[in-house]
Amino acid sequence: MGDRNISRRKLLGAAATVPAAFGLSRLVGGGGGTAAADPAQNGNGVTVPGDAASTHAGHNFAHATFAPGRSVNHRANGFHPTELLRDFDYGKTRRLASGRVLREWEIVAVDKEIEVAPGVKYEAWTYNGRVPGPTLRAREGEKLRVRFANASSHPHTMHFHGIHSALMDGMPGIGERQGGGQIEPGESFDYEFDASPFGIHLYHCHVMPLAIHIARGLYGAFIVDPKKGRSEADEMVMVMNGFDTNFDLSNEIYAVNTVGFHYVNEPIQVKRDELVRIYLVNALEYDPVNSFHVHANFFQSYPTGTSLEPSEYTDTIIQGQAQRGILELKFPFDGDYMFHGHISEFAELGWTGFFRVGNPGRLSAADAAALYCKLPWGGGSPA
Repeated sequence: MGDRNISRRKLLGAAATVPAAFGLSRLVGGGGGTAAADPAQNGNGVTVPGDAASTHAGHNFAHATFAPGRSVNHRANGFHPTELLRDFDYGKTRRLASGRVLREWEIVAVDKEIEVAPGVKYEAWTYNGRVPGPTLRAREGEKLRVRFANASSHPHTMHFHGIHSALMDGMPGIGERQGGGQIEPGESFDYEFDASPFGIHLYHCHVMPLAIHIARGLYGAFIVDPKKGRSEADEMVMVMNGFDTNFDLSNEIYAVNTVGFHYVNEPIQVKRDELVRIYLVNALEYDPVNSFHVHANFFQSYPTGTSLEPSEYTDTIIQGQAQRGILELKFPFDGDYMFHGHISEFAELGWTGFFRVGNPGRLSAADAAALYCKLPWGGGSPA
């Protein structure tokens, strides 16, 4: 990059003032130019920046949104973050002769351009055309089969966090003779393993360079319910992610379920005094940790969801990449309640939203976003 001091936040501040089609990747460079580092091709045909250095300098724009008055084209994306929250893919089931349940899915890796902020297009690599991929859900002890086909232009795999044999691990170099390991474009493979242990897990591509394959969008949540199930709740999945739109190995956009500030513009509707269960997964690349904080409330935390007893009662949780957990809470009062990553940089670059509880009355559907966007952060914390 011509100007190594340009910050990610200055980049987004500028994004609100240029034509939508321009995109963040066109805004990088020194002296107002558009030059970026010369890309190079690695062995897998993946474009990588010529200069891996990046900067995390502060910002000086005072508007906590990307492009006021614009919205992401969810129809063109083929997925909607509000729908992703409660979209659980249970696959298809049949009972084997032994009496055991076999649960099956079909997953296809495809290259697809998606919009991650108003006017900001991103060349994603996806599972089933969406980022994050489908939330696969099964019950402890079932036999699982995931039919994976690679329709991308790059080699990929599916690596599931859980307990299984090496052949089913989605690890390049292990199992190619049996059709597994690295799956080349046009090839396919069936992953088969038992649903174990119960909890909230994830899956992702494990082809090198690993950071790029994950950052491009090849990840998703994987839930294994305990045999006896869990108590009734309003359940939702939040996959914390980010996007390196100028390929400098640092993120310009942070989000939950891909679209920055989506849950500011469309607050998550929940009922007063009803149990809310959040399956939280950190799929963020290029940053060592991520976090979740809810305002005016506390939640019970179940790390990895592998225990039925909570480990902590808190309002903030920290997760490293691939860490995950289950959060349970109730909202005793009507109102709009912010949630966000408690790293100010992430919050100001998209990782922010609202829960809308009951009927706040004084706030219309658009007021929460409008009021939030008027706050003059100037680099301060939204907490």
